[in-house]
Amino acid sequence: MSRPNIYEEIKKRILILDGAMGTMIQRYQLSEEQYRGERFKDFPYPLKGNNDILCLTQPAIIQEIHEQYLDAGADIIETNTFNANAISQSDYHLEDIVYELNVAAARIAREAADKFSKQTPDKPRFVAGSIGPTNKTASLSPEVNDPGYRAVTFDELVRVYSEQIVGLLDGGADILLVETVFDTLNAKAAVFAIENVASQRGIRIPIMVSGTITDASGRMLAGQTVEAFMISLSHVDLLSIGLNCALGALEMRPYLQELARKANFYVSAHPNAGLPNQFGQYDETPEQMTPHIHQFASDGLVNIVGGCCGTTPDHIRRFAEAVKNEKPRHRPEPEPVTRLSGLEALYITPQSNFINIGERTNVAGSKKFARLIREEKYDEAITIARQQVENGANIIDVNMDDAMIDAEKAMVRFLNLLMAEPDIAKVPVMVDSSKWEVLEAGLKCLQGKCIVNSISLKEGEEKFLQQARLIRQYGAAVVVMAFDEQGQADTFERKIEICSRAYKLLTEKIHFPPEDIIFDPNVLAIATGIEEHNNYAVDFINAVRWIKQNLP
Repeated sequence: MSRPNIYEEIKKRILILDGAMGTMIQRYQLSEEQYRGERFKDFPYPLKGNNDILCLTQPAIIQEIHEQYLDAGADIIETNTFNANAISQSDYHLEDIVYELNVAAARIAREAADKFSKQTPDKPRFVAGSIGPTNKTASLSPEVNDPGYRAVTFDELVRVYSEQIVGLLDGGADILLVETVFDTLNAKAAVFAIENVASQRGIRIPIMVSGTITDASGRMLAGQTVEAFMISLSHVDLLSIGLNCALGALEMRPYLQELARKANFYVSAHPNAGLPNQFGQYDETPEQMTPHIHQFASDGLVNIVGGCCGTTPDHIRRFAEAVKNEKPRHRPEPEPVTRLSGLEALYITPQSNFINIGERTNVAGSKKFARLIREEKYDEAITIARQQVENGANIIDVNMDDAMIDAEKAMVRFLNLLMAEPDIAKVPVMVDSSKWEVLEAGLKCLQGKCIVNSISLKEGEEKFLQQARLIRQYGAAVVVMAFDEQGQADTFERKIEICSRAYKLLTEKIHFPPEDIIFDPNVLAIATGIEEHNNYAVDFINAVRWIKQNLP
């Protein structure tokens, strides 16, 4: 049977996502023995509470839950794999069965979805592979006394997510849903892994990403605002971006409105059944929740709606009925402006004043900073970054290129410490180095959309494009130096020749967004008394004017 196309279906109507899996499993009141089943009867560690393993030990229960949601009107059902990754399964000593878990879960959901698709051919059903955040964060330290420590790295997350992704796809998932995102760096690792697998298989994988606002501050656990979260993932070819968990529908609405207004992706929402009570349970009935869900739809805020903690097939049935005659949200066309983010958003538009980049956190820009890094006095070095932001820096430039410094190690340590300081981390970072391995190490530390400074055609087109592709995959903008195989551009003609060539390569060969390309046409020394330097200033100004006019 040929698979239906989610990209076509989402244009026709508001799609219905299912509700909570955990809530439904709790209704069965399963014992330790039932969690174990025959397969893990003699396993030496407790398994009760490991809901994902039920795909192997109690598959009939999981299929029954899926079918209840499909019968209630769900267009998309999520696999029972929220914690089916090696990091989360290590709590149960079951890291070795992660691939098997995901294949089994996707197959169960696939069978249920296909069964209902055959019954209602005009309403095809889809399987979304659920990818949870793991129980570790790449942007925050679990050690109070060491804010620069990380319990997991970007590379480790990519490896862990890749294993889960392969299992979900092999089991038949149509969509991959990276959900309950509390740290955008974790989510960036997940989509990085998805894109790698998609490239290896030569396929396009529909990706949904859903973040979690943790409280009334409107921020995620790792500190980002909704807008910064959206910008940080704007480089990905997403099917949808949305919000789930932590909040009920009423509390979620203002943040959903912001997403709906600004996101150039489809928007999803699957809130909890209200806020948890004193026992950690969710009390909002379908009758109480449905008016809020209907309002989401009637106000044009959503393309996909469903439920999270505490929601049941009764909730989903009511939601489906409430939105069936409402039109899906129209996606706005994004303005072609540079959008960056730290914990907060930064827009660079034609109306913007000069953007101030703090360069005192560059070892070449501050002798004091260089000395502190060499002496590994990072706490003092962080105060320089704070002063830069307090004095009006919109972006912080971080460069560790010094013969006496292990630049890669210092970059990672400093950025990790920087991310623990919200008053500094609110602004985007410019990762600055002449060494690719240092640039890449820095990119793996930042949940926001940063700037790479810089790449050039110095080593030829192939290397240039390879690095640019990775910068794009990490979700960053890029500074391009006017430098090619023949050397640094020092005349007007050479500056515009190199910049024009680089622009065409980036935009035409790898579709790098023009608004994320920043040219450095080389400010060279003036007033040196050397005759061939006399036109440097004029050439620079003319080159800047030409770039603005000809490379939009």
